[in-house]
Amino acid sequence: MRPLGRTGLEVFPVCLGGNVFGWTADEPTSHEVLDRYVAAGGNFVDTANSYLVEHGASESIIGRWLAARGGREDLVIATKVGAGGDEDLRNLRAETIHSEARASLSRLQVERIDLYYAHFDDEATPLEESLRAFDELVRDGLVAHLGASNYTPARLAEALELQRSLGLAEFTVLQPHYNLVERDFERTLAPLADEWDLAVLPYFALASGFLTGKYRAGSGQPDSPRASRAGAYLEQGGAAVLEALDEVAGEREATPAAVALAWLLAKPHVAAPIASARSVEQLEPLLQAATLELSAQEIALLDGAHR
Repeated sequence: MRPLGRTGLEVFPVCLGGNVFGWTADEPTSHEVLDRYVAAGGNFVDTANSYLVEHGASESIIGRWLAARGGREDLVIATKVGAGGDEDLRNLRAETIHSEARASLSRLQVERIDLYYAHFDDEATPLEESLRAFDELVRDGLVAHLGASNYTPARLAEALELQRSLGLAEFTVLQPHYNLVERDFERTLAPLADEWDLAVLPYFALASGFLTGKYRAGSGQPDSPRASRAGAYLEQGGAAVLEALDEVAGEREATPAAVALAWLLAKPHVAAPIASARSVEQLEPLLQAATLELSAQEIALLDGAHR
């Protein structure tokens, strides 16, 4: 287990993403993946009110699994507010934050959300209104810790400064888009993570599956809704990254996916990259990353592969 920044929580080094539950993984398969993850020592599950085909579907699937298996106290459950297809809920107004938090609690069948994110920034709503609403959830005991995702550096800094100056519950976790082929985070939000001691939980940690190695030139398109997005990385210098992953994976008798996640785990403030699996077979390579520690030379090789 690894410390989740300043939260006091201890989490498994790979956070299981729930974005595929109810989308590319039906409910029985989702429960099988969750069972296998927990059996391997996993305790950290990430979802959102907006996942995915139907509003709250992922949360509901996780909630029914939790109710059936028990052991809620052994798990860290993260969810989000502020995104999705329902325009009325795609905001961070106080009433939305309060109502959706309670709806998420009901779907998840829990009494408290361990980590609650602002999924996307909402510049149309006064920042103080949103931050006070999050603070009230913490003070009411409905949420334990707060996180932010998809904020610009300027807006995140403004939010953090406002929370501290007003004595509000602070964002202590940051969920950015970050992986071996998407590295803008290193020059944009990483300095803020360092300044404010934020735990970092990268999403799209495997670049929509590209870093598993299944999308290669001339190999055709795998059967996946993410194939077009992942395949685009080949046109952006991704082949060199795959070559470096293959080299390290071969030496370590690991999978490219495990190496890609281990590279993230070696980066400052990263507590647990988020990765999803639509089957138990897809989950197994991800679990390898939890015990794979890369050498400085291997990290340097991977660092240098991305142009």
